[in-house]
Amino acid sequence: MKILILANNDVGLYKFRKELIQKLISQGNEVYISLPEGEFIKHLVEMGCKFVETNVDRRGLNPIKDIKLLLHYFTLLNKVKPNLVITYTIKPNIYGGILCRFKNIAYAVNITGLGTAFHGSRILKKVVIFLYKIASKRAKVLFFENDENQSIFIHNKIVFPKNALNLNGAGVNLEEYQFTEYPSCEETRILFIGRVMKEKGIEELLEVARRLKGEYSNLFFDIVGPIEDDYRPIIKKLQEENVVNYYGFQSDVRPYIKKSHCFVLPSYHEGMANTLLEAGALGRPLVTSNIFGCKEAVNDKENGYLVRIKDIEDLYEKIKEFIHLPYEEKVEMGRKSREHIVSKFDKKKIIETTLKELKK
Repeated sequence: MKILILANNDVGLYKFRKELIQKLISQGNEVYISLPEGEFIKHLVEMGCKFVETNVDRRGLNPIKDIKLLLHYFTLLNKVKPNLVITYTIKPNIYGGILCRFKNIAYAVNITGLGTAFHGSRILKKVVIFLYKIASKRAKVLFFENDENQSIFIHNKIVFPKNALNLNGAGVNLEEYQFTEYPSCEETRILFIGRVMKEKGIEELLEVARRLKGEYSNLFFDIVGPIEDDYRPIIKKLQEENVVNYYGFQSDVRPYIKKSHCFVLPSYHEGMANTLLEAGALGRPLVTSNIFGCKEAVNDKENGYLVRIKDIEDLYEKIKEFIHLPYEEKVEMGRKSREHIVSKFDKKKIIETTLKELKK
């Protein structure tokens, strides 16, 4: 069977979906991937994927670029003639879904988060809902990463309940992200991994870092991930002031998690925050927003803390409370993180469920 995967980014496709792709290939399927060029494409090709370079403007609203993407998908579908199309993220979901519907090609849609389209202007939200209704009409299944996203789609009549399934995210590879010993208590390292942007709660985190660095000399804030241009001068200034340590994008985040004492993600919205799952799998306490897509990874005050969204004071108090915990309690929090992730987010189980739905 020919399977075509439409996505907007090589990092996410490789890091979070490679095990699913490997399984599809091992079952004798011919797998094509359509997405922009990136450093992880070579790994996907080595796995056996056939790569089709596709320019996807991830955040832009340029109608000319979107029409070009739609035409590209149309040509690609005619050329590959797939038996099944799997789509990830909003533009591949919508444009790929619309074409598959009208060309009568079997397809499955993955809602990896609602993004700014659902949290921005009312007009944009209405347009996106309208397009999603067209695109999702004849999908085999819509996979969701949290209950809230699924409820929103059902409430807006984008999908029928029988065609919707919450997978609890992409899960985490428990062999790749194994439990690691908790670091010593000579210092405290707070880690953030993610795109340095407003919607990840970076402004709240940076303000809290400023305050706490003035109170504790042995406290360090490490930031890993790509940066939005608006934040470059801010991060540079805070580095010079020794408020944060910025390491840029890292293809392997495990070394940074291993030396951390706590992982923090004060995000505004998520599908399912894979970084929380990875940090929890390695045995680290978690501090994150009390929202769907984040809170599933935390049992409050057992393996971490849940904080109110966009609330600097609450984030400050929760991180400070963590800092003052006895070392043994921090270690126990990390152990409970691992147990929780193993029980709910095992990637093997999520892949089994995914394949079962795709075969229906």
